[in-house]
Amino acid sequence: MASPLRLTLGRTGARRVAGDGRSAWDGVVASFETSEDAMSRFRETSEITSFNRVAGRRVVGRPSDRLRQALVAADRARRITDGRFDPSVLVDLDRLGYRGAPLAGVVPAPATKTAVIERCGRHDVSLPRPVDLGGIGKGLALRWAAADLVADGVADFLLEAGGDLVARGMDASADPWYAGIEDPAGGDDLAVIAVSDTAVATSSIRVNRWAVEGRTIHHLIDPRTREPADSGLLAVTVALADPAWAEVWSKVLFLGGRRAIAADARSRGLACWWVTDDGTLEMTPAARAMTAWVATEDDDTGAAVDGVRA
Repeated sequence: MASPLRLTLGRTGARRVAGDGRSAWDGVVASFETSEDAMSRFRETSEITSFNRVAGRRVVGRPSDRLRQALVAADRARRITDGRFDPSVLVDLDRLGYRGAPLAGVVPAPATKTAVIERCGRHDVSLPRPVDLGGIGKGLALRWAAADLVADGVADFLLEAGGDLVARGMDASADPWYAGIEDPAGGDDLAVIAVSDTAVATSSIRVNRWAVEGRTIHHLIDPRTREPADSGLLAVTVALADPAWAEVWSKVLFLGGRRAIAADARSRGLACWWVTDDGTLEMTPAARAMTAWVATEDDDTGAAVDGVRA
C-alpha cells in the first residue's frame, strides 16, 4: 500500500513468540498482501480495480470478504460524516495526476450520487462511481493484521504502515510505546506521544504532493469541491482504538480546516494533533494527556519554531 511496514515486538505476552518473531512478521506480510489484492487501486489485478473498471454500469459482482467489509466501512464512514469522507474522489485523483491502474471507458454516475455501493441481493454489489480505498483501506489492513497477531498470542507489539500504527501492550521495557508527531516540513518530530492499546493515523500533505500546470497540489481531495483541500493545515493526527476510524477522522478533520478543527475534535472527544500552515502544532486536551514531549526550540539557534496550544 505504498507504505513501509515495520513490526516491533514488546514484552512477553500470554504466549511467547517463537524464535526471532519471523512467523509473526511473515503473517503480517501475508495479511497485507491479501489486503492489497483486495483493495489497491494501483494494482492492475486487484479486486477493486476490476470493480472500478465497470463502475457506473450497474455491473454486479460478488466481492471477497475483505473487499466487502472495506466497501461497507467506507459507505458507513460517508454516512456518519455527512459526506465529508467520500472515497468516490478516485476520478478526481486520476484527473489531477495521482493515477492508479488505468480505468479506460469508465462512465461513473454523477458526483451528486452519494452512495459508495449499491447492494444487489445478499452478497452482490455494484459501484455507482470508482472508489479509492487508500486511507481507510490501510487502516483496515492494519486492523486485520493486528487482529491476526493477537489471535496468534502476540500480546505486545507495535505495527506500523507508513504514518499509521497500531500499538498493543507494552514495549520490551514494559513501558508504553512512543511515536513521533512528524514535522510536515521535513524537520525533526514536533512531539512524542505515548501509546498503548490504541491506533494512530495521520493525514498529511508532506509526501503526496506534485505540480500540475504550475500549481502544487496534494492527494487530500475535498468532496465538496473535487479539488485538493485548501484548509490551512499541513497534517492532522488522530488516536483511536481502531486504525480505520482513526484514518477516517484524520482526513475529515483535515478537510474541515484550521478554523473548525479544534471545536470539532474536542466535541467528539478525540485525541488529535494538527500542524497549521505556519508550522504551529496544536492539540486537544485528550491529545495533551498522551503527549510525552513537545519541541519548543530549534536545536541550533534556540529560536522558537512552533507554538503549542491545547
